[in-house]
Amino acid sequence: MSSDEVTDVIDPRPARRLDVPFQGFVVDMVSDEVDLGEAGGIVRREYVDHPGAVVVVALTDDGNVLLLRQYRHPVGAFLWEAPAGLLDLDGEDPHVAAARELAEEADMNAGSWDVLLDLLPTPGGSNEAVRVYLARDLTPVPDDERHTREAEEADMVVVPVPLEEAAALALAGRLHNAATIAGVLAAAIGRASDWETLRPVDSPWEYRKN
Repeated sequence: MSSDEVTDVIDPRPARRLDVPFQGFVVDMVSDEVDLGEAGGIVRREYVDHPGAVVVVALTDDGNVLLLRQYRHPVGAFLWEAPAGLLDLDGEDPHVAAARELAEEADMNAGSWDVLLDLLPTPGGSNEAVRVYLARDLTPVPDDERHTREAEEADMVVVPVPLEEAAALALAGRLHNAATIAGVLAAAIGRASDWETLRPVDSPWEYRKN
């Protein structure tokens, strides 16, 4: 098999829903019976049913990426992350959701948008799909239009970090948010190739749930 044939392919096995052990405000835990064929047999798989998310690598004109410091209770840590948010409105354009999250979390609008990459962060335990955007031509949101941040976002800190330095921080183990790390490294690779790796904002996204 050549590298030209290495491409993820959507090809679901026959399955039926057995149970929904937990229904949450954002995600559900579901249990399916899956037929893996003669070799694999019938198996039961439990996983998180997730609406999906968008992430924004916001790059300033002078080459800084905007990182946000936010508390994440499940890991009990303050993490440095790119602006991001859930796709919890059925049918919402993910680009529109990304623009909203950039404005709400980083107080920035962007005049230029591209797709950096698409991710399945934990495909063994969740159907969450994540699209990572590159946002450029940034301008501040006017003061009277800024979002009032609450809860974990209330004391959020926004810091511009040179893209090369952000990539080095990721590789040094000082950043841990997977989508942020992937986005920063993809942006670094993209810029080194004169952005030949970018895709249009309306590029197909087969793994998106909603």
